[in-house]
Amino acid sequence: MRSTRGSSGITGARLAVICAAVSGLALVPATAQAEETTCQGTIGGQTVDNLRVPDGAACTLKGTYVQGTVKVESGATLRAKDVRVIGNVQGENAKRVNVVRGSRVGGSVQVVQGTFAKVKKSRINADILYDENSGRVRAISNRVGGNVQAFKNTGGVEIATNRVDGNLQCKENEPAPTGGGNVVQGNKEDQCASL
Repeated sequence: MRSTRGSSGITGARLAVICAAVSGLALVPATAQAEETTCQGTIGGQTVDNLRVPDGAACTLKGTYVQGTVKVESGATLRAKDVRVIGNVQGENAKRVNVVRGSRVGGSVQVVQGTFAKVKKSRINADILYDENSGRVRAISNRVGGNVQAFKNTGGVEIATNRVDGNLQCKENEPAPTGGGNVVQGNKEDQCASL
């Protein structure tokens, strides 16, 4: 019994040291986040974690595999062809966001308060959202797992020949959206009711 108590005391001390070490290690993942690649120029068929197009920069992706999210910042341009993105493609105040020709996005394509945008001949697992853009925005010949939404855009909206598993929703766009030939599993609403 004495040896059991003694080893129990040593084990308790060791356990306290191990717990302290483990709690210290628990902080490491918080600081060791996924790497972010800054794109100014062209990236070909390589794999990156998250990708950022900084203010005013231009980025071309050709066959690139992005394991996280693509962020397009103010005044920046993204031209993405035949890419695979596990997360979202997000543009806020961007000059141009193009996702085309066989691209696959695991999340959504969201372009907000920017200028031009185009998603064409691609597969988007969640939504395409165009909100308050001042240039022409287009969604053409895509397969969309969620909704296609266009709200308060002022440069023209074209939505044509998409297959949409969710809803097609358009409100307060000036001029009204054009297009047609969309196959929508949910509802075609408001300005897009006839598309």
